[in-house]
Amino acid sequence: MADCVFCAIVAGAPADVVLDEEHFVAFLDVRPLFKGHVLLVPRVHVVTLPDLPAGLRDGFLEATQRLAVAATTALGAQGTFVAMNNIVSQSVPHLHCHVVPRTKGDGLRGFFWPRTKYADGEAAACAAKLREALAAVDG
Repeated sequence: MADCVFCAIVAGAPADVVLDEEHFVAFLDVRPLFKGHVLLVPRVHVVTLPDLPAGLRDGFLEATQRLAVAATTALGAQGTFVAMNNIVSQSVPHLHCHVVPRTKGDGLRGFFWPRTKYADGEAAACAAKLREALAAVDG
């Protein structure tokens, strides 16, 4: 879809890509809740989870699992927060799953989520760590 920012990333627009596979792409959120906050998207443009073709459902969840493992091994997170919005609060109308590294006492409460920023070069380094951890998970 021509005006979709996530479709542009899938097509090769600049992003800190963490996972690049046949059906899915994952990249760092440019306004992360915490550093290492990843968005997983299907390559095909679908707006919501109910729109996701049946043949992609298992792979989407499996990729989400692998990203959650990578967040804990690569970034020292104690766990992850995994979420999707469908229409309401969906800032980009392209299905995406948030995988956010979490630690006890990190300050994330309820649904009032502060956003952070990466320093120069920090996003690329974080993405590289996550790619390495994914390679180990896939190993």
